[in-house]
Parts: sequence; C-alpha cells; structure tokens
Amino acid sequence: MAKTVLIVEDDADIAELVRMHLAEAGHALEVCHDGSKAWERYQKKHFDLVVLDIMLPGMDGLEICRRIRQDETRYTLVLMLTSKTTELDRVLGLELGADDYLTKPFSLMELVARVKALLRRSEALEAAPETEQRRLSFHQLSIDPTTREVEANGQSVELTAKEFDLLWHFARHPGQVFSRMQLLDQVWGYSHEGYEHTVNSHMNRLRGKIEPDPKKPIYIKTVWGVGYQFIGDRQ
Repeated sequence: MAKTVLIVEDDADIAELVRMHLAEAGHALEVCHDGSKAWERYQKKHFDLVVLDIMLPGMDGLEICRRIRQDETRYTLVLMLTSKTTELDRVLGLELGADDYLTKPFSLMELVARVKALLRRSEALEAAPETEQRRLSFHQLSIDPTTREVEANGQSVELTAKEFDLLWHFARHPGQVFSRMQLLDQVWGYSHEGYEHTVNSHMNRLRGKIEPDPKKPIYIKTVWGVGYQFIGDRQ
C-alpha cells in the first residue's frame, strides 16, 4: 500500500531529487518549501512520514517536529534533514521526537533506505499481535508500547522515538546480547559500517533517563567486546 509522504525542504533542487527517488518507491508525495505552509498542510491531511529540513523559512523544522509530536491523535514518522554538523542540532531533533536524521550532503540511496526502514518498522508494529503490544514491567521500569509511555523508579520518562524503539527492542528480548551492528539492523533498519556511534549516543541518553545510576546500569549492561544486554525478569 502506498504511503503518503510530505517533503519539507526549502532548496528546490534537493526537494525535487528527494521527490523523484521516493516516487520510484511508489509513495504518494507532496512538497513544501516553507515551514509555515508545511504545517498548515500537515494539519489538513494525514501523512505517514514527514521528511523535514531544519532550516526553513516561516517556521523551522524543529518547531514543526515539536508540534507534530504534540499531536496525540496520530503518530507520524519524522526523518530530519540538516546541513548543520554539530551534535547539538541532531540531539535537539531527536529530543523533540524525530525518528531518524540525515546530515547534508547525504546519499539519496541512503535516504530511500532510511525511509523504507522507518515505514517497515511502523508496519511491523501495527501488525504485531496483541500479545506483543502489552505493557511490560521489570523491577521499577514499566513500558507501554501502545501509548509509548515509560515509567522508571516511579517517575514518567520522556524518551525520543528512537530511544523508545531501542528500549522496547531490548525489553522484548531480555537476556539476549546484541551487537551494535545488530541493533542498527533491527532497530534502525540499516547496518552500514561506521554508524555504530549512533547506537552509543542513543544508549548513553537512554541509560541517563531510565537507570537509577547510569554509571552502574541495572537494566542495560555492556558486554565488553560484544555489545549490550537487557537484564530483568518480567513481572
């Protein structure tokens, strides 16, 4: 089934290249070059995915992403594009709820692969049987995949979209050890070499939010030389 994608990019040439490559995958596409107009369009139509540049006239991409995540009536995937190279810009986008990001200049083949991975994981979650969508609890950690709510040590925890996906993947496979490349493939949907640092940065932020003491994690352990392991008995 074709997915609806909104491309928000002020550079007309880049927007057209993205449109052409995603059109070949059979998606229904719309393009906006202005942030404010893109937000107006988003409010009037359902989109499965928004490919969103950060630097935009009218309203910037970070504000659009923030508003999309405030909409509790639907969950729309967000793939952020940025010409900035600082870690701060990427973290800001992820903290506001972006599902993934690409830094310009980027490979169009990689963009298409990221889009396919995001849509595939979304479809898999929607198609998951009810037994795989129930709330899971481990000690002082509670995870609800339906509402994407997490409680740790008696407090509500705000996770980014990808942090939640990572935690949910671990929670569904307690005791299993995953390498960084396996996590890239199974959580992000791609396993290109050189992106292992993406797993590390997400893991550090996730531990900082759910662990009583991130320096001495009790939920997600590091298995030196291999990867990471989720520890905990389901309640």
